[in-house]
Amino acid sequence: MKTPPGPGSLPRRVHAGYALGSLATGAFGTVPGLLLLPYLTDTLGVAAGLAALLVLLPKAWDVLVNPVAGRISDRTRSRWGARRPYLLVAGLALAVLFASIFAAPFGNGSGAAAYVAFAFLATATAFAFFQVPYVAMPAELTGDYAERTRLMTWRIAVLALAILVSGAVAPLVVSAGGDGVAGHRWMGLFVAVLIALGALGAFLGTRSAPTGTVGESEPTLRAQLAVAGANRPFRALLICFVVQSAGVATILAGVNYFAGQILRDEESGPTLLFVCFVGPALLVMPVWSRIGARLGKRTALVVASLILAVGAFALVAAPVLPAVAGYLLVALIGVGYAGQQVFALAMLPDCIAHETARTGRRQAGVFTGLWTAGETFGLALGPGIYGLVLQLSGYVSSDTGSAAAQSDTARLGVLLGFTLIPALLIAPPILLLRQYTLTAHSDLADQGVVLGDESVDRHEKGTVTP
Repeated sequence: MKTPPGPGSLPRRVHAGYALGSLATGAFGTVPGLLLLPYLTDTLGVAAGLAALLVLLPKAWDVLVNPVAGRISDRTRSRWGARRPYLLVAGLALAVLFASIFAAPFGNGSGAAAYVAFAFLATATAFAFFQVPYVAMPAELTGDYAERTRLMTWRIAVLALAILVSGAVAPLVVSAGGDGVAGHRWMGLFVAVLIALGALGAFLGTRSAPTGTVGESEPTLRAQLAVAGANRPFRALLICFVVQSAGVATILAGVNYFAGQILRDEESGPTLLFVCFVGPALLVMPVWSRIGARLGKRTALVVASLILAVGAFALVAAPVLPAVAGYLLVALIGVGYAGQQVFALAMLPDCIAHETARTGRRQAGVFTGLWTAGETFGLALGPGIYGLVLQLSGYVSSDTGSAAAQSDTARLGVLLGFTLIPALLIAPPILLLRQYTLTAHSDLADQGVVLGDESVDRHEKGTVTP
């Protein structure tokens, strides 16, 4: 006999449908960070410093557009709800525009670089209007604290799968397509299909889910931003996640360089690194869920972040370690990354629900707009940091489709950008989490909704079945 769902519980089909949207967010969050910088430096012949700016600036634009996208979705009224129309329209636009980034209609040189910057800017704008409503949905799909964690666990599992498929297979598609410009064109089409499948899956899979109600919001975007900025737990969590995202993105940006220059395996190295990074993450997701239930989300986030940072720091020794030891350390990084993602993303809707209950105003879109703006900026900052390290260490660009021979100093830059710098970006921000404390209001307790950190988690165990 099947156990009926508890209060606030969602059907499995909604869990799975919502999670499919991570095919789109995972592919777009991974592939540009992984391949766009090498595409510019080793295929289009763009200098590393300029390439870093071309990767950073278009996505930095999202810092401005994401809160606007959130406010627009907060005020949207349609028969599909406030969020789902954007999953369809912006998601399909994102797929088409992503393919255009690698179309290379102007060949090599400055014209090609300008085209990539413009196409990437347009794609980042479409991504803002997909991701912001998508991330805002969990706070409206359920009011149950534990159910939001389960929803995020499904999402992060699909996100890890999307990273594995897009990050590991995309370099293989480039090689199978003949490398150079032709190979990257085929890769762009492959990733565009993944994005389209994710957008359609999320749109269709959530058609029977609660959509929330359009309630009162702050009268201006400036007022909404002021409310979000004054929310101390949200602010601490956001800053921590943005800085850590920059560290993770620095690792992603260095995969091709690290595989070719340190592991000396330019052909299969990137794929092996991604399998080692994401494969363990898929396996340990249920373990992280149990750890979060026992320790609380905040403490579990600290533990996961430390594992991620320690793994990255230890990888500094990769040049003198056996190759298998290097891949095992990358697997350790993947274990920490899985927990860091699931708990940060599970804590976000708790902040949103807390603020909504406290003020009675609907502004999830602005909160998630700020969140995705910060995340996107962090993910863009990573390749920018890595490109700057390459430039300062004397990395030589190429327009042949293959990396040029590099000096020892350049190879040291490749190594430190992949290991020490990410570790320094990931570990210190966890100190900010001391400011993350949500209190349960009496009106929330009456509704059976519990918010907060470890103390609230203990209360939750007595009211909701895990």
